[in-house]
Amino acid sequence: MSYLQHLEEFRRRLIVCFIALVVGIFVCWYFGWDILYIIKRPAGDMPLNYLKPIEPFLCRFKLSLFGALIICLPVILYEVLAFLSPALEEKERRLTFAVLAMVIFFFACGVVLGYFYILPVGIKWLLGLAGKEMTAVISASEYISFAGWFLLAFGIAFETPMFIWLLVALDILSPEDLRKQWRYAYIIILVLSAIITPDWNPVTMLMVGAPMIALYEISIALAKISAKRKAAKEEELEKAEAIEE
Repeated sequence: MSYLQHLEEFRRRLIVCFIALVVGIFVCWYFGWDILYIIKRPAGDMPLNYLKPIEPFLCRFKLSLFGALIICLPVILYEVLAFLSPALEEKERRLTFAVLAMVIFFFACGVVLGYFYILPVGIKWLLGLAGKEMTAVISASEYISFAGWFLLAFGIAFETPMFIWLLVALDILSPEDLRKQWRYAYIIILVLSAIITPDWNPVTMLMVGAPMIALYEISIALAKISAKRKAAKEEELEKAEAIEE
């Protein structure tokens, strides 16, 4: 492809992603208050308030945007991989498209875990710090931002095993490299936790960072198993070639 053809392809893929996102926003806008009911469940019976006349509109737009990002994720990932696929070798192309389904699966697992187990406990603990000295007056807009970014962060955190497995499968990294550089990996994870959490609260940062560190360690173990299997297959292939010669 020429440079202009690459630009045209990129523009086409970007338009598809944009259209999918816009359609997703309109669909989620229609179900906006149903989405609010779902995202509010981890907070229990806590009332949500709005402080400005425009805030109900902004709340519904935020709900629509978060919902659209989640439901359009498969389309966006597919378009990204489809744009990159011409630059990949056949082996790499098979790996990247095979991993697409697993990426979506792990993202869904992260969102579900955060929604049912982590977010309710975190909200209860954070509100409990007020004791009897303060009364919670929670802005609906602030809660939607907090819960939405928190769930997206958990979904992203659960991509760690697939990301590391892909790097090892493509021979970009080895399990030994991952183990040697664990200190830097931990620092990067903590920095990412600070970036993707909405309020820079140490508790929410830890709630995101701790699972990511655990997933990093699990990823190293899985990468070692994958590397051993790959080495065994290569050894068998070399032996078969030696016998043929």
